[in-house]
Amino acid sequence: MAILTTSGRTAMALAIMAQPIYLAWGAGSPTWDVTPVAEDPAAAALVAEVGRRAVTLAQYVTPDPAGSIIVPNGTFSPSATPTNNIYCRFNFDFTDSPTATIREAGIFVGTQIASGLPAGQTYFVPDDTANGGINDVTNPGTLLVLEHFPAFTRSSAVRQSFEYVITF
Repeated sequence: MAILTTSGRTAMALAIMAQPIYLAWGAGSPTWDVTPVAEDPAAAALVAEVGRRAVTLAQYVTPDPAGSIIVPNGTFSPSATPTNNIYCRFNFDFTDSPTATIREAGIFVGTQIASGLPAGQTYFVPDDTANGGINDVTNPGTLLVLEHFPAFTRSSAVRQSFEYVITF
């Protein structure tokens, strides 16, 4: 029986880090508030995407019980060399979809953004009426990680952050 080696897993992490990384969040389905639905491993998109933000920080990490990066799947420390673990942090701004209800999030790799958008823009919506109805995202890329959670309503007084460690 063949196995995927640690060096092979690190090669996968290297390939992911070479691509644009975004976190999309969405409204999901209101029925999830009554009957939660497990994430579908075959999913390729969010149910109802609201917008997506470019990664704020992406770096290799190693498991470390005394590490400074604490996520639900463990405690990690940054690594100066590539590993099979990637830490991604996404910091949304106060004005990113400030009244939306959010029930789902997904990390996408390989997202392609429309040309001609303002320089420095890092938050993109599927149909941006502020830009004349231009679809900011020309190719959503590949859904790498999917998470459903209890609904929360965005507030312009709160700056949401999401942190994940993806292990290959």
